[in-house]
Amino acid sequence: MSIAVVGAGAWGTALANAMALDEDVLIWAREPEVVEAINSGHENTLFLPGVTLSPRVRATSALGDLAASDLWLVVPPAQFLGRVLAEAPLEGRPTLLLCAKGIEAGSHRLMAEVAADAAPGAALAVLSGPSFAAETARGLPTAVTLAAATERQAAALAERIARPTFRPYASDDIVGAEIGGAVKNVLAIACGVVIGAGLGENARAAILARGFAEMTRFGVARGGRAETLAGLSGLGDLVLTCGSTQSRNMSLGMALGQGQTAEQALSGKLSVAEGAATAPVLLEAAKAAGVDMPISAAVADLLAGRANVTEVVKRLLSRPLKAEGPSSSGQRAEGL
Repeated sequence: MSIAVVGAGAWGTALANAMALDEDVLIWAREPEVVEAINSGHENTLFLPGVTLSPRVRATSALGDLAASDLWLVVPPAQFLGRVLAEAPLEGRPTLLLCAKGIEAGSHRLMAEVAADAAPGAALAVLSGPSFAAETARGLPTAVTLAAATERQAAALAERIARPTFRPYASDDIVGAEIGGAVKNVLAIACGVVIGAGLGENARAAILARGFAEMTRFGVARGGRAETLAGLSGLGDLVLTCGSTQSRNMSLGMALGQGQTAEQALSGKLSVAEGAATAPVLLEAAKAAGVDMPISAAVADLLAGRANVTEVVKRLLSRPLKAEGPSSSGQRAEGL
């Protein structure tokens, strides 16, 4: 049996190259030029230029070609995951390892919930954690969370995809792993805004720390565990994504902080900044769960053009002062 990768963006290509160290990998791309570039030149010149791919990575534009693979790493943009799985040949009942990070617009469903509806009865797992595609593709050390319904299932799958420089840690908290991966993209936009607007490193550290508190509140409200969110798929991914311009989401935030509109900042971009799609959905989902997420709300307002940087900063700084963490009564403070 073999591994298939569904989606040939930067992260899908990086995962394919990492897995190809030990076995053949078939990667599906919607773009014919990507298929041609990978098969003829061993490079995804559109989404991951400059990285030479293993000759064991082969590309196809036909989803039907994936039918012989027993493990699929599913990596389309989050808002398209359900649509891609609906078109896929799932009769062979492959294990689906979901690598997209986001929350579905309209339904507020996490990716595992979307996949469960699109592929009833399929074995599902989630891969999340701090991982820039170019570094993983080049074989630099990467550690991630792999979450499944039971830790035993997660551990078995981790053994299957572990490589010398790619280390998955097993978890049975699918919700926690997914929440961390989705929310960190929104918070990375906020950190980018801080840098782009010249507000300083003190402010970035405050956004990162208080944003992590938001992520944890929301994750626990949705059924995840706080300790998962304090691990690779939450805090680890947050630190990475909020600290480097390699992050598409942080780069988007920097453009917003410098005065560009969301439309201007996103214009002409081939790769998806998932936080732009997640922010308004996260705001809706947080309200539905009764969770206060002022930083995420500020990002959603900036993206929608409902407020500018000066207005959202003033709004955040004028919120009532709060205690940090649980009070002496055991009640946790809400808000920024």
